[in-house]
Amino acid sequence: MVHQMGLYGEYFDSIKEGKKMVEVRLNDDKRRKIKVGDTIEFIKVPEKNETLRVQVAELRQYDTFKEMYEDIPFKDFDCEGWTLEEMIDGTYEIYTPEQEKQWGTLAISIKY
Repeated sequence: MVHQMGLYGEYFDSIKEGKKMVEVRLNDDKRRKIKVGDTIEFIKVPEKNETLRVQVAELRQYDTFKEMYEDIPFKDFDCEGWTLEEMIDGTYEIYTPEQEKQWGTLAISIKY
């Protein structure tokens, strides 16, 4: 099965270059349909002029982004050298704490 997801330019490029191995999402209804072995087609946003297909290697669920970031090395997100606080603050620029509490979080490990 193929799942489409928008991804901002810098993160898109990071996956394309093979640096970002884990994608972070809310564990919402759309993400709960993803299974290991499925394909994700990332669409570069806002331009929507480029796509990238990867395979889902592993799915890990966490109650909070903090738990996720304490468990997975920052280099897997292409964020080596960041602090835990910077990782969480950066994620809260995309998702709200209310969304996190409602859905929980999902770390999607990818391979090419």
